[in-house]
Amino acid sequence: MQLTLIISSFCFILLAFCSKVIAETPYTCKEFKCGHHGPAIKFPFSLKGNLPDPHCEYPGFLVSCNEKHQPILELPIPVKLPIKSIDYKTQKIQLYDPESCLLVKLLKVLNKSISPFHYSKDQMTDITLYNCPSGERKLTYPIPCFSGPGYQIYSVPSFEGIEALPLMSCTKMYNLSSVPFGSYNLPQILFLEWSEPNCGPCEVQGQKCGLKNNGTKSIEIECVRMKKEGAKTKLVATGSTLGSFSLILLAAATYRVYSSDRKEKENQLKIERFLDDYRALKPSRYSYADIKRITNDFKDNLGQGAYGTVYKGKLSSECFVAVKVLNSTKGNGEEFVNEVGTMGHIHHVNVVRLVGFCADGFRRALVYDFLPNGSLQDFISSANNNNSFLGWEKLQDIALGIAKGIEYLHQGCDQRILHFDIKPHNVLLDHNFTPKISDFGLAKLCSKDQSIVSMTTARGTMGYIAPEVFSRNFGNVSYKSDVYSYGMVLLEMVGGRKNIGSSTENTNEVYYPEWIYNLLEEGEDLRIHVGEEGDAKIAKRLAIVGLWCIQWHPVDRPSMKGVVQMLEGGESLTMPPNPFASQGPTGISAIAPGRNLNLQLEAIAELE
Repeated sequence: MQLTLIISSFCFILLAFCSKVIAETPYTCKEFKCGHHGPAIKFPFSLKGNLPDPHCEYPGFLVSCNEKHQPILELPIPVKLPIKSIDYKTQKIQLYDPESCLLVKLLKVLNKSISPFHYSKDQMTDITLYNCPSGERKLTYPIPCFSGPGYQIYSVPSFEGIEALPLMSCTKMYNLSSVPFGSYNLPQILFLEWSEPNCGPCEVQGQKCGLKNNGTKSIEIECVRMKKEGAKTKLVATGSTLGSFSLILLAAATYRVYSSDRKEKENQLKIERFLDDYRALKPSRYSYADIKRITNDFKDNLGQGAYGTVYKGKLSSECFVAVKVLNSTKGNGEEFVNEVGTMGHIHHVNVVRLVGFCADGFRRALVYDFLPNGSLQDFISSANNNNSFLGWEKLQDIALGIAKGIEYLHQGCDQRILHFDIKPHNVLLDHNFTPKISDFGLAKLCSKDQSIVSMTTARGTMGYIAPEVFSRNFGNVSYKSDVYSYGMVLLEMVGGRKNIGSSTENTNEVYYPEWIYNLLEEGEDLRIHVGEEGDAKIAKRLAIVGLWCIQWHPVDRPSMKGVVQMLEGGESLTMPPNPFASQGPTGISAIAPGRNLNLQLEAIAELE
């Protein structure tokens, strides 16, 4: 009886305490979702069709749920777009068009008020529309909903130079000013912001935002500090001192609930951190003043290339970047558009990350992650140089990482990305020597079911360019062209430049593979530096895979998925067919004397 009284008294005290806590808890608005995976909708947004709540309704922030369980922002214009995400701290909202017709839908309402929202200024740009004959991809950004039988409409950023445009086959339609970047580029995303109500400071402090409950119809807001859960837990701990078995069970049950709640909060925190990191992966747009501040007025020069100069920069005390400032006197902007349009949607451990870009008038720059160990070229100039040689196991890891990066470009994205300039200079190494493929200035995009790529000029770096890029006698240009370039990189990793047995400087790249093939065919050692047992096997595997990749005819080369399997496999590899018909340093015709290489395409100069 006494035990029952103690338990009853404890429960009464706990109930009274909880009632007091509830009474002191400020009124907060409920969160809701339209589907299991949609963004959380909370104040100042409210759900259309719900019973009106005077504490939670802010004018102009109405959201509805459609039949697909997608949240739709109710704008004062006839365009209805689903919500992709909401950042309550920065007060930004992302809308998207699942039909990929965003520009068409916005043309009639670009100049109309969408209050209380406004377009993000850093996402606005000027574009020009061109009408081109269908059947061949002419420009970078097609607008499918604007096209019809026999023609295709393309959009071009207005900063593009006139020399980059196919004026002979396309007709300029008209210019559009202040167009949202995502309306003509994939993915079709529209960025909007709002200023009032200003709930950002509340969110930053971990507080909830709501309307002031002052008995009037005012739309003033206030931050609501939520009660911490620790007080209830301490109360349970105090009650456990009563010594009763029932109280011990009650404390244990409460602790279990608390632990479960804490674990759930930890999981939510992990998800929030992931989403923050994911948002950080999206490239930002910087002004030229930002670029000068990031690079400390271009103080630390990392190197000079054909298309620009690279500087070391700093976004914060712990975040360093490499800023490539493009020459305004060279190129026509194609490299810049390729880089931003391609890398802005690539996220892979073996592909360098584009942090942001600058397109401020004629000034253009690209901002990448800073990789402290430089390029692969610095470490493979000679396997006999102990000061720079990484060791065969590390080289094998690097080779596998590059292969996985290229495989991702070919198969892991919505569109197949052909790099066309795979070489050691364009493979950067982070602090752990993880390889990152860089420099997408020559890249081309195509659909995954497209096996042939149309090209008017050769592109790439001499020594790494596949034969079919020079002459269609060897086959059509395709993703197999990257495989060839990768094979040349592998063979260079195996032997280094000092092992190339030719005195003719401009034919070094051609005859070194043949020299390697002859050694392997005759069962001889590769005549390279081998430090430990097993290194020779690694070098031989890399060499055989490289020789498979540089077969003259694209059909004889493996895909990058096959290359990864060969590098990861433990079984011995078979020798590929001999692609070299004769010996002797007499140029390309000595390699394939029976074939007339029609070198009518202009070779692009080496970009370093």
